[in-house]
Amino acid sequence: MTTDLHRLAIAAQQRAYAPYSKFTVGAALRVSGKIFEGANVENASYGLAMCAERTAMFAAAAVGARELEEVVVSTNASPPSSPCGACRQVLFEFASDPAAVTVTSINPAGEHRSWTLAELLPAGFSGRELP
Repeated sequence: MTTDLHRLAIAAQQRAYAPYSKFTVGAALRVSGKIFEGANVENASYGLAMCAERTAMFAAAAVGARELEEVVVSTNASPPSSPCGACRQVLFEFASDPAAVTVTSINPAGEHRSWTLAELLPAGFSGRELP
């Protein structure tokens, strides 16, 4: 099933800046009822690269959208890649109910895989542990 988020994630992937790894990623997130897109942006200093999922989530947070509802990630990998650990943690931060947030990974071949955020990051660090 192709949705607006699927189409937007695929379009965002086309805007990725990945001259080093050639691993382009696009993401589309529904946050507080609005849609935000992101693409991975690499840097010659590899540690300064930013993933598509975090780019989109940070854009949402920057305008005050804080309730993560749904995530779609587009890559060329087969099977489609799940978000990295850092992205899982950032997404978890903005999910009031990680079991209710669907994360779907897709690729141009039409393959898809889906999980809940709780499945991707069981026993995630929520900040409730902080004083």
